[in-house]
Amino acid sequence: MKPIWKLSAATAGAAAATALSVLPASAAAVHDAPTPVHAVFVQTDNTAGNTIVAYEPTSDGGLQQVGSYPTGGNGAVLSGSVVDHLASEGSLAYDRRAGLLYAVNAGSNTITVFLVRGDQLIRTQVISSGGQFPVSITVHGNQVYVLNALGGGSVAGFVQFGSRLISEPFWSRALDLGTSSATVFTGTPGQIAFTPDGSHLVITTKGAANTVDVFQAGPLGPSAAPAVTSLPGTVPFGVTFDAYGHLVVAEAGTDTVATFSIGADGQLAQLGSVGTAQAATCWITAAPSGALYASNAGSATESVLRSQPDGAVTLLGATPTDAGTVDAASSADGQYLYVQAGGPGSVDAYRIGPDGSLTETGSVTVPGAAGGEGIVAL
Repeated sequence: MKPIWKLSAATAGAAAATALSVLPASAAAVHDAPTPVHAVFVQTDNTAGNTIVAYEPTSDGGLQQVGSYPTGGNGAVLSGSVVDHLASEGSLAYDRRAGLLYAVNAGSNTITVFLVRGDQLIRTQVISSGGQFPVSITVHGNQVYVLNALGGGSVAGFVQFGSRLISEPFWSRALDLGTSSATVFTGTPGQIAFTPDGSHLVITTKGAANTVDVFQAGPLGPSAAPAVTSLPGTVPFGVTFDAYGHLVVAEAGTDTVATFSIGADGQLAQLGSVGTAQAATCWITAAPSGALYASNAGSATESVLRSQPDGAVTLLGATPTDAGTVDAASSADGQYLYVQAGGPGSVDAYRIGPDGSLTETGSVTVPGAAGGEGIVAL
């Protein structure tokens, strides 16, 4: 058992590909069943065949594997990466309204769509990502956008219709980041995310430009160009939104977590910032309770934070994880946090306390997932 809690000093077109409908690789036949309170889907990002591995919680808070579902595409490894082969957040996304799971296949430049039935998946489509090396995906209503990391970075848009995506070519936007082979790991964009109301798309550029780019979004697609907020030296990586709707950014260059308001024009105004006192603070997620959790790949820890209505953010402590802490997800009821560790390719499970503190309840090694990223908890 790892130590539980360490206190510190003080989150149109219609060019659709042919649908692929297959049975699960290692699970019973899928049946119409309600989504359980808890189910965890983990992406392996394996270069020999990307796979989504499905888990259910055990009675003691651990995880047990219940299925394995090939995406029909391949994972990939960014040059220079070790425990985070996509160097991104949000490579697996759940569309609760439509009951769909979206996965990126970076090695195949495709997106896979799964129909979610309880803790089981039906693969319904594999479609081009509209760019090179897709790393992050986001959804609001029936609009889906994917972030492609290579070729200077780009955004591609889709409309969800039934259990399929329809490409909207006029919604594509080039980011023109000028990524070179020497800077590919730190010089690629990190995440794309809708604001909670769906009015804006937020993109982090990491060390490529040290900016947060915000497109206005609507039924006719994104604005022609983004509003750009420069954050020199911070390497903005992962984002989430706190309980008050503030944008929360994990800044890998300074190992800080910062909060921002987003103006109607897409410009950011910083509200608060706090250092984690950890290394490689790259990922950030929010729990329903309002607690924020930042993953620190270089320290093998999960920082626990909390924000206030005015955007001030407070560091509460840090909890050890397995090596190479990457993406994380909270269960929908806010009782558990599931943390990917890219070193061994494992998922560590924690019970969330009333104060946001974490108590480890188990750990599983995900087959073929060393260095993989992408996790969703229902």
